[in-house]
Amino acid sequence: MADTQIANSLKYLEEHIEALESRNAFQDDVIEQLSHELSVHQAEISELKLQLKIIAERFKNQQNFGLMKPEDEPPPPHY
Repeated sequence: MADTQIANSLKYLEEHIEALESRNAFQDDVIEQLSHELSVHQAEISELKLQLKIIAERFKNQQNFGLMKPEDEPPPPHY
């Protein structure tokens, strides 16, 4: 009877170890996928930051070019 209990306990422990190993392998795969996605998103964010900086510079230059202060504008030709 004691041998049966030991055998059942060992079987129970083996099943749980296999389940944990399976879960661990799945989690490793998910972590690897998430890591890859994170690196892709970080690259996209860097690219978007660069594009936003370029757009902000262009906008700033257009504002400075198109809108002059009245005292900076040359007088009309009839003066």
